[in-house]
Amino acid sequence: QVRPVESGGGLVQAGDSMRLSCVASGRLFSTYAMGWFRQAPGREREFVAAIGWIPRDTDYDDYVKGRFTISRDNDKNTVYLQMNSLKPEDTAVYYCVARPRGIGHQEWEYNYWGQGTQVTVSS
Repeated sequence: QVRPVESGGGLVQAGDSMRLSCVASGRLFSTYAMGWFRQAPGREREFVAAIGWIPRDTDYDDYVKGRFTISRDNDKNTVYLQMNSLKPEDTAVYYCVARPRGIGHQEWEYNYWGQGTQVTVSS
């Protein structure tokens, strides 16, 4: 079992950068795919990025591709989401997720969810 806990959210201005971290307890972290979803006010939760248990296996939503980078440090049981060139439309609660085996893109594919961290981008 893996329990994700997010940190690093806050308030930034458009164009700024921010890095989210997610520490996931559990001995099996290195065998899990990890990801990030987000939910903006009044909108459905959506996929942002994911990384497989093999770190070179990554995928991104088209809207964040080229601006966001997901990475992992298995020695620290941590996954990161580096967000650059932030836009007001990136304002949302960001959730760290985990699942065994490979990358998924749908909410139902992820077994474990963090509580979320708020990211607010002002214009």
